[in-house]
Amino acid sequence: MTSQNPHIPFMQAALAVAEQALPQDVPVGAVLIKKGQIICQAHNRREIDHNPIGHAEILCLEMAGNTLKNWRLSSCTLYVTLEPCPMCLSAILQARIDTLVYGASDPVMGACGSAMNLLPSSGGPKVIQSILETESRAMLKTFFKDRR
Repeated sequence: MTSQNPHIPFMQAALAVAEQALPQDVPVGAVLIKKGQIICQAHNRREIDHNPIGHAEILCLEMAGNTLKNWRLSSCTLYVTLEPCPMCLSAILQARIDTLVYGASDPVMGACGSAMNLLPSSGGPKVIQSILETESRAMLKTFFKDRR
């Protein structure tokens, strides 16, 4: 008997949310869970809302705070299809997210080690990378190929 990686179903949910951004916006999805339950989910809305901070992570954290009536999300896990940028990682750190799980690395803006490493040396979230990386990267490649 094989056991499935417990992160895969939540990353699949993040990918499904990312797809909702298409064709208008970069397909990045975020899902926040607490105690194994999805609390909220969001996708990029920068182009849709003409909002420079309309990243999936920011929107998801804002919804989570409103839903849980607490800005401290220390018992939560955030799943994101793309490695967070500096702005989003800062918000994740401020929210005290326990675990960050992402799919594709971002060699241009990734703040968890790909382009730069802005993770604190201690006290930050546990970071798990490359969950459904191929699927996350494929969606992004298709979006940018269609835009050119």
